[in-house]
Amino acid sequence: MRAVILDEREERTQVYLPEKCIGCGTCVQICPKGELVIGSVGAVARGLIDKEFIEKRMTGACVFCALCARVCPTGALEMRVAGKAEKDDSYLSFALNPTLVDERCVHCGLCAEVCPWGCIELEDRRLAGDGSLRLEGKTLIDLDRCVHCGWCAAVCPKDAITFQKPFAGEFSRNDQICQACRTCVDVCPANALFNRDWQQGEIVEKVTHRIDACIYCGACAQACPVAAIVVKKTAILPEMKGKKAFERKLSEAAPRPDLTSILMTDRDACLGCGNCVIVCPVNALSDPYLAAGHLNELEKKPLLEVENGAIVVVDQDACGSCATCSLICPTEAIWLERREVV
Repeated sequence: MRAVILDEREERTQVYLPEKCIGCGTCVQICPKGELVIGSVGAVARGLIDKEFIEKRMTGACVFCALCARVCPTGALEMRVAGKAEKDDSYLSFALNPTLVDERCVHCGLCAEVCPWGCIELEDRRLAGDGSLRLEGKTLIDLDRCVHCGWCAAVCPKDAITFQKPFAGEFSRNDQICQACRTCVDVCPANALFNRDWQQGEIVEKVTHRIDACIYCGACAQACPVAAIVVKKTAILPEMKGKKAFERKLSEAAPRPDLTSILMTDRDACLGCGNCVIVCPVNALSDPYLAAGHLNELEKKPLLEVENGAIVVVDQDACGSCATCSLICPTEAIWLERREVV
């Protein structure tokens, strides 16, 4: 697994494991010095920008307290001393009970089918050799990638899987602000957000929340380009040492993510179709007629505009880094690039 050294001081090394990171921003929320930065969560999750979820400012203010590593629910941050990662019950990822399969498992494979991260595999599955109507084999869970969502346990017909979630919490979404851009759906590591099927004329909520699957990590709130989602962590569920102090800090509102990307355009490639202008959630929030496709009825757009037949970025700082514009562009004339963290 790839490891990125964020910072070093004497024998202590702060290490980031990008493949385990879910973009929740819990580490950023707990950092007492504001050294860690999260941004472009939607674009990173969608694979539309070449960067990681987490970066560091490198101002020298970090005191290597390891609070970031202690509250990370997936173990994506480590504090290594003399090259060895600290691991004890004061670290949430270590205190979490692992997701386990017991002897009642019939190796049906339902858990592997629904796992959002594809971290369950079946090995040597075969018909039983004793003539009975059952399957033999091994059901293996990659604990380094498990996000403790509980999908596997929910579908198991034999209740053979036990798990523990990292957080209890509250989820809310303002439908008046939400622009149904699906960034939250694409980002959610637990497949707890989705769009319902609907019939013509039926009114349904823009995004539906699966309460039982949610791990209240907050990645959706970090990714939402118009701040329509609020996730509050109300408790740390495992028996983590010193968790009361962490719970007080994490119960506060999480800061909005930093703008760690910049919108780039290619005027020569642009067709001037205006698709990006219409689908941009920041633009759409400013006027519902624009979201309905009335491209020219709003004189001043907050983020994207077509001028003289080509796309123009009106205000870089208004961007929510969701990359919805890039997804819809037919000629790849607009995209996101990494912005230096300051």
